[in-house]
Parts: sequence; C-alpha cells; structure tokens
Amino acid sequence: MAKFKVLAKDGAGRRVEETISASNRNDAMNEARRRGLSIIRMDEKKGGGLLSLDLGALLRGGRPPRPRVTNDDLVVFTRQFATMVSAGIAILECVEILAEQASDPGFRIHLQQVSEDVRGGLELSEALAKHPKIFSNLYVNMVKAGEAAGQLDEIFSRLAEYQEATQKLRREVVSAMTYPVISLAMIFGVSALLLLFIVPKFKEIFEQMGFGDKLPLPTKVVLGISDVLRNDALPVVGIIAVIAVIVWWWKKTEKGAYQWDWLMLKVPIYGPLVQKVALSRFSRTFSTLVRSGVAVLGALEIVAATSGNRVLEKAVEEAREAIRTGQPIAEPLSRSPVFPPMVVKMIAIGEHTGALEQLLEKISQFYDEQVSSTVESLTSLIEPIMIGVMGVVVGTMVLAVFLPILNMQKMLMK
Repeated sequence: MAKFKVLAKDGAGRRVEETISASNRNDAMNEARRRGLSIIRMDEKKGGGLLSLDLGALLRGGRPPRPRVTNDDLVVFTRQFATMVSAGIAILECVEILAEQASDPGFRIHLQQVSEDVRGGLELSEALAKHPKIFSNLYVNMVKAGEAAGQLDEIFSRLAEYQEATQKLRREVVSAMTYPVISLAMIFGVSALLLLFIVPKFKEIFEQMGFGDKLPLPTKVVLGISDVLRNDALPVVGIIAVIAVIVWWWKKTEKGAYQWDWLMLKVPIYGPLVQKVALSRFSRTFSTLVRSGVAVLGALEIVAATSGNRVLEKAVEEAREAIRTGQPIAEPLSRSPVFPPMVVKMIAIGEHTGALEQLLEKISQFYDEQVSSTVESLTSLIEPIMIGVMGVVVGTMVLAVFLPILNMQKMLMK
C-alpha cells in the first residue's frame, strides 16, 4: 500500500493535512472525498520523503515571457478547471494539468508559477492574484468566495458562463462596428484616389480649355481640396495628428474620460447601444458576484472597476457610499442618466425581497436580447446609409468635374 500526504479543506473550510494509505492515487482521492475533504494537493511519499519538483527555482531564474492570453483561452481554462474540480481532482493537479496543456508559453509559465505557489501553501485565489494581467479582480474575488464556501467547482462554472456571455456580447458589438468602419475606410480610400489622381487630370483639361474663374462653385471646391491634399498633405496630416494627440491626452484625464463616455451615450444610434452594453455588463457582473457569495460592497467595487463606462462607474461608486450610510442601492442609481427607471425599480424590488441576484440576472438577459436586436437593426440600417454616403461623396465629385463640360455644351448649343 502506498502512502499519500493530502492537503485539503474539511467541511468547515479549515485546512487539514492527512496521510491516506491506498493502493493507488485514484483510491486515495476517493478515500479523501469519502472523508468530506476538498483536495488542494496530494503527494505520494517515496522512500520516507515526498517526490516533488521545485519549479519555483527554475522559474525565478528569469522573467517569464508576456502571456498572450485571449478571452477564448481564459474561457477554456476556466471551463476545464470547473470540470476537473467537480470530478474530484485536486486543485494543484488541475493547475498542473492545465499548465501542461496551455498553448501559449507565457500563459504556461504563469500557470506553473500558480502551481508552485499553491504547492507552497498559498490559497488558489492568492496565487491567481499575483497575475493581475491574466486574472482580473473579479476572477480572483469569485475564486476567494468559492474557497470560503467550499464550492470551487460551482464558482468556476459560473465564471465560465460569465466569460462566455461577456465574449458573446463583445462579438456582437464588434460585428456591429466592423461594417461601418470598413465602409468608411472605403469611402475615404475612393475619395483620396479621385482627389489625388483623377481630379488633377480634369484640372489640366479645364486650364487648357481656358475656363479660369468661370468654373462653377462645386468644381472650385473640389479642385481646391485636391490641391490641398496634393501640395499641403504634410501640414494637414500634422494638424490631424496634433488634434488626435490632444483628444487622446484629454481622454486620459479623469474629467476627459468621464465627458467622453457621457458624449458616447448621447451619440444618435450608437449611444443607446453603448448604454445597453454597459447595463448588461453591470447587471451580469453584479449578479455573478453576489450569487458567488461576494459581499455587496466588495461586489460594487469590482463592478465599478470593470464597468467600462465612467458615467456608470460614478453612479456605482455613489451607490457604494449610499450603502455605507444605510441607504438602498437603487436610490443613487436613480439619479444617474445611465440607469432607466425599469432597472432602478427591479433593483429596488430585489433589495426588498432578498432576490437581488435573480432580478439582476433577468436584467442582464433582457439587455442581452436588446443588444442582439439593436445590432441586427443597426446592421440592416447602416448598410443602405453607407451605400448612400458613398454615392453622395463620389457622385458629388464626379458631378463637380463634369459641370464645366456640361455648361460648355449648353453654351455651344445656343
């Protein structure tokens, strides 16, 4: 019979160390589960000692490469971790297995560091917190709540569901923005091609024909723009670059970031989509954290930091202060332009009935559907608008260069 040293948590959440005799590792794991233990680490004793590998000594020798972890990678990691923990595999083994499977070298080394920290006695949440560029504050706090409640498998399942829903929402927004961006790029490209290469040819023709100052106003405007782009392109690009830097710097300031987000909410067509995305993210994050056992004040702090919108962030921070003074969450939210009356009323009902997380989940589902509907409407609306804009821009330039010729034909016919 082999002997296995087990580091685990008992039913009360206390860390315990036990030695289990079993014929193999699987039997030892089954025995630990029979005793009601949640396994953190299991080592087989070899010749009076423990067989182990000091990865820390290897890893500390150099700085790990920067991980290129996509949202999809993190979703897969979280989902696989949930599956393995629910199957009774020790936390340390879960991390080690997933580290071996990681396709990105940087992610693999960071997971190996997490494994080494857990092996050294740290809680999983503490080990994950050392890698904030990979595991967000929300992620770490949910894992911490799961450790306290002894429900890590359920918490990781919720995390995976949260990440999948967030990823789906992000993809919908990106798909809604892709077509107009490509269309605008095509409009600018075609316009630049006409102004830089086609219009100058017509200018030479007009000069040879002796039109001079007799050109129509639209033609003069188009020829003037063409001259500026051809002869003064560097100053124009410089001015645009300066404006872009000023706007970028302004957005970096606290006041500028808030004003920019406020302006984005006011943009026709795009503003309502921004609001719906922000409300969906707020309600989903808040619901997930509260359901996972994170205290409301701590949950609101994380929600504010991950909101993605300064206007909503300010409203959530005001709600935190209101709770500190004994006020309900809904009251300060009602003063923010981001939160519609329906959302405020549902949050108020949730506070009174003790079903806050369930109502927040319903709000999230409602706005997910709203975002999908808005994206479909935008896609169907933007296509004809972009075609119309391109037609107007190109048509205006073509008409401007042909107006003098048409006028000359009329004069000859007289």
